[in-house]
This record gives sequence, structure tokens and C-alpha cells, in this order.
Amino acid sequence: MIELLLLRHAPTPWNADRRIQGRSDIALSGDGAAEAATWRLPPFAKGWHCLSSPLQRAVQTAAAMGLVPRVSAALIEMDWGRYEGRRLADLRQEFGEAFAAEEAKGLDFRPPDGESPREVGRRALSGLAALQEDSVVVTHKGVLRPLFALATGWDMRAAPSIKIRDGCCHRFTLEAGTLALAEPNIPLRRCAGAAALPAGPEAPDKPDRPDRPDKEVLP
Repeated sequence: MIELLLLRHAPTPWNADRRIQGRSDIALSGDGAAEAATWRLPPFAKGWHCLSSPLQRAVQTAAAMGLVPRVSAALIEMDWGRYEGRRLADLRQEFGEAFAAEEAKGLDFRPPDGESPREVGRRALSGLAALQEDSVVVTHKGVLRPLFALATGWDMRAAPSIKIRDGCCHRFTLEAGTLALAEPNIPLRRCAGAAALPAGPEAPDKPDRPDRPDKEVLP
């Protein structure tokens, strides 16, 4: 059995603008880089191997934390296809009930020319299953959510029983290809003496439509 600490990258300008990033290689914002520089892992993870998505926002987050990551294509953000660069609220308004029907598919939601969360979870787990040592993994919300789904049986059709919070790491175990959630939402310790920075912009906890309070798909 190995242990994993998974975390989402620090904020980017597109996070602040609530745009879907997907595979677009957006760098951290100045505030995001400063925030990541204050993050520290729990003491038990000292010296753990570090793995990162190849996108620069993840690599920059790891580097700002003093980690030396090895990049893995298996950890890249979900491919949002033709929706990349768009705002989720705009898509819901433009496509109405057709978009709502797609979102209702949960793990099998698929953007045009993109991939589904189910596919994301499978390829991310395949990459993690090759690890031989306890590891820190810096990735994306669109990867964390399917991994939470695999570990807990959540089908992503309704709100998760556990809120996946930014500025935290999430402890999993992996044994014989099976992922289990051990401890979610462990706050990333800030540097001693560092000024507390406001939390970076997060994906909306609730959508703009009050009849669908369970969707949190924006990466």
C-alpha cells in the first residue's frame, strides 16, 4: 500500500475570471504564485516524492512549495474540448436544458471534442497505480473530482458528501489498484511568519441555476 497527498494548483487569472481552463496552459497569477509559496505539506509527508500535471500552473505550484516534481501526462486536466475558455454560467444560459441534461450524466458528462470525468479518473488512476512510493500529487480540480468519485463511489450526479476544498491536500491510500480516501481537506500549512493571504478564487460552489445546486464541474 502507498499513500498519496493530492492537491489542486494555486489560482490563475482564468480562475479569477471563472473560465474553463481544461488543457489550456495558463500560468499562475501573481497572487496565486504568492499564495502557493506560503503552502507547506503536513509533516508526515516530508521527503515524499512529488508528481505533477505537465501544465505550468501545476508545475509552478509545486516549485513554489519547494517541491521538485516529475511530470506525468496522466495527471493533466480534463479536456473540455470546445468549451475551453468559456464560462460555465454562459454555457448554461446559451444551451439551457440541453446542457442541463448533459450535466445530469455526472461521470459521463462529455464536452464536445472533450473527455468525460470517468475517462479522466481512469487515466489518472492508471498513472498513480504505477507509483512505488508515497507521493505528493499536484493536479487539477477536474482530476481530483473523478478520483474522489472512484474512492468513494460518488457518481457526480449530485453534490459530493465531502466538499473538496482549495488550499488543502487530500490523503488517499492506493493498494492493488484500488483508491481509498483516508483524510480530505488537510489545510496546507503556511510558512512561519508569512502573512495570511486571501484564498484564491474557487470554482463556484453552486451554479447560477437554483434548481441545480449540486453541480460543481468547473475546473
